Amino acid sequence: MLILLPPSESKWNRARGRCVDQSGWSFPGLAEPRQRVAAALAEVSASPDAPRLLGVSPRLLDEIARNLRLERAPATPAAEVYTGVLYDALDLATLDPAARRRATRWVLVISALYGAVRLSDRIAAYRLAMGVDLPGVGPLARAWRPELERELTGVVGRGVIVDCRSAAYAAAWPAPQELADRWAQIAVPGASHMAKHTRGLVARAICARGLDPRSVPALALALADDFETTARPPVRPGKPWVLEVTAR
Repeated sequence: MLILLPPSESKWNRARGRCVDQSGWSFPGLAEPRQRVAAALAEVSASPDAPRLLGVSPRLLDEIARNLRLERAPATPAAEVYTGVLYDALDLATLDPAARRRATRWVLVISALYGAVRLSDRIAAYRLAMGVDLPGVGPLARAWRPELERELTGVVGRGVIVDCRSAAYAAAWPAPQELADRWAQIAVPGASHMAKHTRGLVARAICARGLDPRSVPALALALADDFETTARPPVRPGKPWVLEVTAR
């Protein structure tokens, strides 16, 4: 089982503690591109034109300033850094210990700055979205794609890949053809304002119940106790399934 989540726009960082140390993070093969993106981000964030280049409001200068002190920021578990609707619905802190351990193993957050992290990786809050064309790096989804393909494809295992990402983050690691038959893009029909919340509930249900099916139809059936589900087969070979989910 692998659950792919997007990061949240809102992020939180501890005020004190040991500084970030990337050497202990998951996916050490991403260390070089992480450093390259962080260096380019720091340069852009020091520019008077940073809000435009990063595609954010000038009122977010305090959040942009975080990008200048990433290495000095107190290390904070990604499960605490990422906040907002999806992560409130996941509500990791209220899961029992076994479910939290499953979430630590199964959940990957796809990040514009870090590439991919697990919920236990101790990172720093930042301001950067995957849709940014970062000077010195280029469009971030395109820059991360070969790195994530190389690093993540081998960690999938035999279970289903549950893709709860938005389109911009999905573009950074689209379903490889050889995994497409086990890849489920989670869609929330007719309720775009509730999509993040529902995807968080799906991730929580999988971890809480220890669901680990070997096919997308089997996952749809396993989730049917808590959600209305419809598994739509790939539109053509090599494309992923679409799993429509509505909270009961």
